[in-house]
Amino acid sequence: MTRQTILITGCSSGIGRTTARYFQERGWNVVATVRSNPEGDQELNALDNVLVTELDVTRKASIDSAIAAGIEHFGRIDVLLNNAGYGSYGLLEATPEHKMRRQYEVNVIGTMLAMQSILPHFRQRGEGLIINISSMGGKITFPLGTLYHGSKFAVEGMTEALSHELAAIGVTVKLIEPGAINTNFATTSLDMNLDPGLTEYNAFVEAVTGAFGTLAGRGSDPVIVANTVWDAATDGTRQLRYIAGEDARQIIAARQQMSDPEYLAHLRSQLGL
Repeated sequence: MTRQTILITGCSSGIGRTTARYFQERGWNVVATVRSNPEGDQELNALDNVLVTELDVTRKASIDSAIAAGIEHFGRIDVLLNNAGYGSYGLLEATPEHKMRRQYEVNVIGTMLAMQSILPHFRQRGEGLIINISSMGGKITFPLGTLYHGSKFAVEGMTEALSHELAAIGVTVKLIEPGAINTNFATTSLDMNLDPGLTEYNAFVEAVTGAFGTLAGRGSDPVIVANTVWDAATDGTRQLRYIAGEDARQIIAARQQMSDPEYLAHLRSQLGL
Protein backbone atom coordinates (compact mmCIF):
# COMPACT_ATOMS: atom_id res chain seq x y z
CA MET A 1 0.00 0.00 0.00
CA THR A 2 1.30 3.45 -0.94
CA ARG A 3 2.00 5.61 2.07
CA GLN A 4 -0.22 8.63 2.37
CA THR A 5 1.34 12.04 2.90
CA ILE A 6 0.21 14.91 5.13
CA LEU A 7 1.65 18.43 5.07
CA ILE A 8 1.30 20.22 8.42
CA THR A 9 1.91 23.93 9.01
CA GLY A 10 3.24 25.14 12.36
CA CYS A 11 5.25 22.11 13.54
CA SER A 12 7.70 23.99 15.74
CA SER A 13 5.72 23.03 18.85
CA GLY A 14 2.33 22.18 20.29
CA ILE A 15 -0.44 20.68 18.20
CA GLY A 16 1.51 20.71 14.94
CA ARG A 17 4.52 18.92 16.36
CA THR A 18 2.42 16.36 18.21
CA THR A 19 0.34 15.67 15.12
CA ALA A 20 3.43 15.24 12.95
CA ARG A 21 4.73 12.56 15.29
CA TYR A 22 1.26 10.97 15.58
CA PHE A 23 0.93 10.47 11.82
CA GLN A 24 4.55 9.38 11.40
CA GLU A 25 4.12 6.72 14.06
CA ARG A 26 1.10 5.38 12.15
CA GLY A 27 2.96 4.95 8.90
CA TRP A 28 2.30 8.18 7.05
CA ASN A 29 4.77 10.39 5.24
CA VAL A 30 4.86 13.81 6.92
CA VAL A 31 5.90 17.17 5.52
CA ALA A 32 6.52 18.96 8.83
CA THR A 33 6.86 22.66 8.22
CA VAL A 34 8.40 25.27 10.49
CA ARG A 35 8.70 29.02 10.06
CA SER A 36 12.51 29.08 10.19
CA ASN A 37 15.63 26.92 10.52
CA PRO A 38 14.23 23.52 9.51
CA GLU A 39 17.73 22.02 9.50
CA GLY A 40 18.05 22.79 13.21
CA ASP A 41 15.09 20.68 14.27
CA GLN A 42 16.95 17.58 15.37
CA GLU A 43 13.90 15.78 16.76
CA LEU A 44 11.78 15.89 13.61
CA ASN A 45 14.71 15.44 11.24
CA ALA A 46 15.61 12.20 13.03
CA LEU A 47 12.25 10.60 12.17
CA ASP A 48 11.82 8.27 9.21
CA ASN A 49 9.51 9.42 6.41
CA VAL A 50 9.47 13.01 7.67
CA LEU A 51 10.56 15.97 5.56
CA VAL A 52 11.18 19.10 7.62
CA THR A 53 10.97 22.23 5.51
CA GLU A 54 10.43 25.95 5.90
CA LEU A 55 6.97 27.47 5.54
CA ASP A 56 5.89 30.95 6.59
CA VAL A 57 2.13 31.29 6.09
CA THR A 58 2.45 35.04 5.61
CA ARG A 59 4.59 34.55 2.47
CA LYS A 60 2.98 32.96 -0.60
CA ALA A 61 6.35 32.02 -2.11
CA SER A 62 7.28 30.15 1.07
CA ILE A 63 4.00 28.19 0.98
CA ASP A 64 4.44 27.31 -2.70
CA SER A 65 8.02 26.19 -2.08
CA ALA A 66 7.09 23.92 0.84
CA ILE A 67 4.27 22.26 -1.09
CA ALA A 68 6.52 21.73 -4.12
CA ALA A 69 9.23 20.24 -1.88
CA GLY A 70 6.73 17.84 -0.32
CA ILE A 71 5.43 16.67 -3.69
CA GLU A 72 8.95 16.25 -5.07
CA HIS A 73 10.10 14.30 -2.01
CA PHE A 74 7.10 11.99 -1.51
CA GLY A 75 5.47 12.06 -4.95
CA ARG A 76 2.19 13.53 -3.75
CA ILE A 77 0.36 15.18 -0.87
CA ASP A 78 -2.94 13.69 0.28
CA VAL A 79 -3.82 15.93 3.23
CA LEU A 80 -3.08 19.56 4.09
CA LEU A 81 -3.39 20.43 7.79
CA ASN A 82 -3.55 24.18 8.38
CA ASN A 83 -2.40 24.42 11.97
CA ALA A 84 -0.13 27.49 12.17
CA GLY A 85 -1.78 30.13 14.30
CA TYR A 86 -1.37 33.35 16.24
CA GLY A 87 -3.54 34.76 19.01
CA SER A 88 -3.88 38.45 19.78
CA TYR A 89 -5.93 39.08 22.92
CA GLY A 90 -6.58 42.22 24.91
CA LEU A 91 -8.37 45.52 24.74
CA LEU A 92 -9.28 46.68 21.26
CA GLU A 93 -8.52 50.25 22.33
CA ALA A 94 -4.99 49.19 23.31
CA THR A 95 -4.25 47.12 20.20
CA PRO A 96 -2.00 48.63 17.51
CA GLU A 97 -3.00 48.28 13.87
CA HIS A 98 -0.07 46.05 12.94
CA LYS A 99 -1.23 43.42 15.43
CA MET A 100 -4.76 43.53 14.03
CA ARG A 101 -3.35 42.90 10.59
CA ARG A 102 -1.03 40.12 11.78
CA GLN A 103 -3.92 38.31 13.44
CA TYR A 104 -5.74 38.01 10.13
CA GLU A 105 -2.63 37.55 7.99
CA VAL A 106 -1.66 34.41 9.94
CA ASN A 107 -4.98 32.82 10.87
CA VAL A 108 -7.11 33.80 7.88
CA ILE A 109 -5.05 34.94 4.88
CA GLY A 110 -2.32 32.38 5.59
CA THR A 111 -4.86 29.58 5.73
CA MET A 112 -6.48 30.72 2.48
CA LEU A 113 -3.11 31.01 0.73
CA ALA A 114 -2.10 27.49 1.79
CA MET A 115 -5.42 26.09 0.55
CA GLN A 116 -5.15 28.01 -2.71
CA SER A 117 -1.61 26.74 -3.24
CA ILE A 118 -2.44 23.04 -2.73
CA LEU A 119 -5.62 23.07 -4.83
CA PRO A 120 -4.01 22.68 -8.28
CA HIS A 121 -2.32 19.47 -7.04
CA PHE A 122 -5.58 18.16 -5.58
CA ARG A 123 -7.64 19.19 -8.60
CA GLN A 124 -5.30 17.42 -11.02
CA ARG A 125 -5.49 14.27 -8.91
CA GLY A 126 -9.27 14.55 -8.46
CA GLU A 127 -8.97 14.05 -4.71
CA GLY A 128 -7.47 15.52 -1.57
CA LEU A 129 -8.34 16.61 1.95
CA ILE A 130 -7.85 19.95 3.69
CA ILE A 131 -8.19 20.12 7.48
CA ASN A 132 -8.23 23.52 9.14
CA ILE A 133 -7.55 23.92 12.84
CA SER A 134 -10.21 26.28 14.12
CA SER A 135 -11.12 26.46 17.81
CA MET A 136 -14.09 26.35 20.11
CA GLY A 137 -13.29 30.05 19.86
CA GLY A 138 -14.70 29.92 16.35
CA LYS A 139 -18.11 29.07 17.78
CA ILE A 140 -18.10 30.95 21.11
CA THR A 141 -16.26 34.00 22.45
CA PHE A 142 -14.45 35.07 25.59
CA PRO A 143 -13.82 38.66 26.71
CA LEU A 144 -10.62 40.27 25.39
CA GLY A 145 -10.74 38.00 22.33
CA THR A 146 -12.04 40.43 19.71
CA LEU A 147 -9.19 39.78 17.26
CA TYR A 148 -8.63 36.08 17.90
CA HIS A 149 -12.29 35.08 17.88
CA GLY A 150 -12.92 37.21 14.82
CA SER A 151 -10.19 35.32 12.97
CA LYS A 152 -11.47 31.90 14.03
CA PHE A 153 -15.07 32.78 13.16
CA ALA A 154 -13.65 33.68 9.74
CA VAL A 155 -11.92 30.29 9.45
CA GLU A 156 -15.23 28.59 10.25
CA GLY A 157 -17.13 30.59 7.66
CA MET A 158 -14.64 30.35 4.82
CA THR A 159 -14.14 26.61 5.36
CA GLU A 160 -17.85 25.86 5.29
CA ALA A 161 -18.33 28.01 2.18
CA LEU A 162 -15.34 26.43 0.45
CA SER A 163 -16.71 22.92 1.03
CA HIS A 164 -19.28 23.47 -1.73
CA GLU A 165 -16.88 24.31 -4.55
CA LEU A 166 -14.28 21.76 -3.50
CA ALA A 167 -16.87 18.96 -3.52
CA ALA A 168 -17.26 19.67 -7.23
CA ILE A 169 -13.62 18.63 -7.86
CA GLY A 170 -13.51 15.69 -5.45
CA VAL A 171 -11.77 17.52 -2.60
CA THR A 172 -12.99 17.50 1.01
CA VAL A 173 -12.44 20.24 3.60
CA LYS A 174 -12.89 19.82 7.35
CA LEU A 175 -12.62 21.77 10.60
CA ILE A 176 -11.15 20.80 13.98
CA GLU A 177 -12.48 22.76 16.99
CA PRO A 178 -10.17 22.22 19.99
CA GLY A 179 -10.86 23.51 23.46
CA ALA A 180 -8.10 24.67 25.82
CA ILE A 181 -4.93 22.70 25.05
CA ASN A 182 -1.78 22.41 27.15
CA THR A 183 0.78 23.84 24.74
CA ASN A 184 3.15 26.79 24.80
CA PHE A 185 0.68 28.80 22.67
CA ALA A 186 0.33 31.26 25.54
CA THR A 187 4.07 31.99 25.56
CA THR A 188 5.01 31.72 21.87
CA SER A 189 1.85 32.51 19.88
CA LEU A 190 -0.33 34.56 22.24
CA ASP A 191 0.09 38.31 22.22
CA MET A 192 -1.70 40.27 24.97
CA ASN A 193 -2.50 43.93 24.37
CA LEU A 194 -3.23 45.87 27.55
CA ASP A 195 -2.69 49.40 28.79
CA PRO A 196 -2.89 50.07 32.56
CA GLY A 197 -3.28 53.74 31.68
CA LEU A 198 -6.79 52.95 30.46
CA THR A 199 -7.92 52.76 34.07
CA GLU A 200 -11.61 52.38 33.27
CA TYR A 201 -10.91 48.83 32.08
CA ASN A 202 -8.62 47.73 34.91
CA ALA A 203 -11.16 45.93 37.13
CA PHE A 204 -12.60 44.14 34.10
CA VAL A 205 -9.17 43.07 32.82
CA GLU A 206 -8.14 41.79 36.25
CA ALA A 207 -11.27 39.65 36.54
CA VAL A 208 -10.95 38.21 33.04
CA THR A 209 -7.22 37.45 33.15
CA GLY A 210 -7.66 35.76 36.53
CA ALA A 211 -10.34 33.50 35.06
CA PHE A 212 -8.11 32.74 32.06
CA GLY A 213 -5.42 31.45 34.39
CA THR A 214 -7.86 28.96 35.86
CA LEU A 215 -9.05 27.82 32.43
CA ALA A 216 -5.51 27.38 31.13
CA GLY A 217 -4.74 24.92 33.92
CA ARG A 218 -7.56 22.65 32.74
CA GLY A 219 -6.33 22.24 29.17
CA SER A 220 -6.22 18.91 27.37
CA ASP A 221 -3.12 17.18 26.06
CA PRO A 222 -2.38 18.10 22.41
CA VAL A 223 -2.52 14.38 21.54
CA ILE A 224 -6.31 14.71 21.83
CA VAL A 225 -6.23 17.11 18.89
CA ALA A 226 -3.81 14.86 16.98
CA ASN A 227 -6.17 11.93 17.46
CA THR A 228 -9.12 14.04 16.25
CA VAL A 229 -7.14 15.09 13.17
CA TRP A 230 -6.38 11.42 12.55
CA ASP A 231 -10.09 10.58 12.73
CA ALA A 232 -10.92 13.38 10.31
CA ALA A 233 -8.18 12.28 7.90
CA THR A 234 -9.07 8.60 7.89
CA ASP A 235 -12.82 8.20 8.48
CA GLY A 236 -13.65 8.53 4.79
CA THR A 237 -16.62 10.83 5.42
CA ARG A 238 -17.48 14.38 4.44
CA GLN A 239 -18.20 15.36 8.04
CA LEU A 240 -17.36 19.05 8.30
CA ARG A 241 -16.72 19.71 12.00
CA TYR A 242 -14.89 17.73 14.70
CA ILE A 243 -14.72 18.86 18.34
CA ALA A 244 -11.51 18.07 20.27
CA GLY A 245 -11.64 18.13 24.06
CA GLU A 246 -14.41 17.67 26.58
CA ASP A 247 -14.38 21.34 27.56
CA ALA A 248 -15.01 22.34 23.95
CA ARG A 249 -17.80 19.78 23.68
CA GLN A 250 -19.56 21.11 26.78
CA ILE A 251 -19.11 24.81 25.98
CA ILE A 252 -20.20 24.52 22.35
CA ALA A 253 -23.25 22.47 23.39
CA ALA A 254 -24.21 25.06 26.00
CA ARG A 255 -23.88 27.84 23.43
CA GLN A 256 -26.16 26.00 21.01
CA GLN A 257 -28.81 25.50 23.67
CA MET A 258 -28.92 29.08 24.96
CA SER A 259 -30.15 32.30 23.45
CA ASP A 260 -27.65 35.12 23.05
CA PRO A 261 -28.75 36.95 26.22
CA GLU A 262 -28.74 33.68 28.21
CA TYR A 263 -25.29 32.64 27.07
CA LEU A 264 -23.69 36.05 27.55
CA ALA A 265 -25.18 36.39 31.03
CA HIS A 266 -24.00 32.86 31.90
CA LEU A 267 -20.46 33.57 30.70
CA ARG A 268 -20.24 36.85 32.61
CA SER A 269 -21.40 35.17 35.78
CA GLN A 270 -18.79 32.40 35.33
CA LEU A 271 -16.06 35.02 34.93
CA GLY A 272 -17.27 37.10 37.86
CA LEU A 273 -18.13 40.11 35.68
